[in-house]
Amino acid sequence: MVDRLANSEANTRRINIVEHCFGAAGQPLTIPGRVLIGEGVLTKLCRKKPKARQFFLFNDILVYGNIVIQKKKYNKQHIIPLENVTIDSIKDEGDLRNGWLIKTPTKSFAVYAATATEKSEWMNHINKCVTDLLSKSGKTPSNEHAAVWVPDSEATVCMRCQKAKFTPVNRRHHCRKCGFVVCGPCSEKRFLLPSQSSKPVRICDFCYDLLSTGDMAACQPPRSDTYSQSLKSPLNDVSDDDDDDDSSD
Repeated sequence: MVDRLANSEANTRRINIVEHCFGAAGQPLTIPGRVLIGEGVLTKLCRKKPKARQFFLFNDILVYGNIVIQKKKYNKQHIIPLENVTIDSIKDEGDLRNGWLIKTPTKSFAVYAATATEKSEWMNHINKCVTDLLSKSGKTPSNEHAAVWVPDSEATVCMRCQKAKFTPVNRRHHCRKCGFVVCGPCSEKRFLLPSQSSKPVRICDFCYDLLSTGDMAACQPPRSDTYSQSLKSPLNDVSDDDDDDDSSD
């Protein structure tokens, strides 16, 4: 089915519409063999609060962006190669339901669909696209993934020292290796994580010590598969890491 659609006029027209909605700031999406599989609005768990984002699933990439005018204009386009993607279901918890993790070497995050059926369809289509891509390329699934960031609202104190309270002066930071919310003194060091950046990035002291000794796997502790606390308003909604969807995502 996908191969038959690849060169169809209807598929080309649909992709052109997506390109137009992102405008000049978006990357060109029309290439030979690319097919638009589906699209829809998903709730993305951002560092400060869940936010609606428009997602487009192609047979080789996943594209998402901020909704400016529904079905007409989007901005802050993000393109994720599907061959680097793995997904894991998240258990329902409170108001956060029908979710799953999208994990890649450079960025990982949680998204939520409106219904269980919609979640199932998204996950099935993504898995099929990834499987088809890896089958054609002969590559193996990626086993390296960036940590899913703990939302700001889940931490009123540093998750490493368990002492420093976050205030407008003592601001939140995120370790790029484990995803924990940490204070400045617990995350003063930088370390080169090539899959995430060409420059050394902020990591907590705990991960720095392990990375320095070559114990890469131990840096990322098990994450809970529930994110219910993220819907609660944080006591101090302050942070200096410029990675929220309102900025660089």
